[in-house]
Amino acid sequence: MKTILMDAFTIAGKDLRSELKTKQTIGMMLVFAALVILIFSFAFDPTNNMVKAVIPGLIWIITIFSGILGLNRSFVSELENNCLIGLRSAPIDPSSIYIGKVIANFVLVSLVQVVSIPVLFLLFGYRFTSSYLWFILIVLAGTFGFIIVGTFLAALAANAKNSEMLLPVLLLPLISPLMIAGVQATNIVLENTEIQSAISWLQLMAAYDLLFLAACFLLFEFIMEGS
Repeated sequence: MKTILMDAFTIAGKDLRSELKTKQTIGMMLVFAALVILIFSFAFDPTNNMVKAVIPGLIWIITIFSGILGLNRSFVSELENNCLIGLRSAPIDPSSIYIGKVIANFVLVSLVQVVSIPVLFLLFGYRFTSSYLWFILIVLAGTFGFIIVGTFLAALAANAKNSEMLLPVLLLPLISPLMIAGVQATNIVLENTEIQSAISWLQLMAAYDLLFLAACFLLFEFIMEGS
């Protein structure tokens, strides 16, 4: 397991260094997030208290749809110059490729959230008075589950002719329970209501994450053999 993690961090470092040079994927993700925030800030009156009810949903809309842009690139970019064949041929466990891609994608989506969520609160005039700890835990749990499933499906769809269209079709139904839990838990925390309800949703998200992490970790080798 130690070797798998070391190889995974090497692959993640390679992806992140490549992205740092080009800034292509993170740039697209940030532009998309900015457009969503601007459109909704003009569509709704920020002074209306009822508008604040849409903030939890907007957080996850930004996360999911900007994240899909990054997920599409994570394996499609490896098809250039047959890099994916090189990864498959390397003397490493195929699962380390999956874990490495999960780490890299999670870092990129988290960076988008760090920038976009404060801007969202600012433009909607939302004054954060909730628990930072619970809010961060919920966002991390939801994002991690999304990346776990999304990275696996991105590998599955990479060789398809219309991978950009296939990935959302496969991904959105699978993550719908996670997103429902994420929106509900985020709404409870932001409204400072009974935290025990948020904990129940968070436990559901954690169970989802562990279940799909184990399943994707075990099945990824078969995806690599078939690609």
